[in-house]
Amino acid sequence: MKTSLIYGLYMALAGLLLNLGLYFAGFHSEVEKLGTAQTISTIAGIVFGVTLLVLGVKARRAEIPATEDFGYGRALWAGVQIGIFAGIFGVITNFLYMGVINRGLKELMVQAQIAKWEALGMSSDRMEQAEKVMRTMMHPALQAVFGLIFGIVICSIIALIVAAFLKRPASDNLPPPVAA
Repeated sequence: MKTSLIYGLYMALAGLLLNLGLYFAGFHSEVEKLGTAQTISTIAGIVFGVTLLVLGVKARRAEIPATEDFGYGRALWAGVQIGIFAGIFGVITNFLYMGVINRGLKELMVQAQIAKWEALGMSSDRMEQAEKVMRTMMHPALQAVFGLIFGIVICSIIALIVAAFLKRPASDNLPPPVAA
């Protein structure tokens, strides 16, 4: 459990550091740069997620004696646990980033979406209705719930794949017992 907690925390901190990097590089300050920031976040998030899940499951596997089976189920559960903790810590770091560090990001996201709708020729009435829904969905409590669920689901999907490669059967090559 401790290993899963640590790697879940690492995953959330990696996401926070990525957001801080984008913030200080100016990608979270202009509507025009927000699309690029989202692309960078998506790609880096997948890389961080896969890397930390692999490292976390390997660390958990190393804790299990070679004489015990570390099958697909155990490897999957280790990955899912990492995803659960990453989701919990990710909600906290996201709240910290959007609520304390970069309070203007939500408004910037709304403005970027409105610009996309205008480019598509959406009517002002429909844009107004859609904006209300978007602002409702950006409420911190809803973001926390959806962020937690989304994070756990994505990590679990990745863990399904990672577990297939990191499972380990019990070893039959045991050293001979030492005479007392």
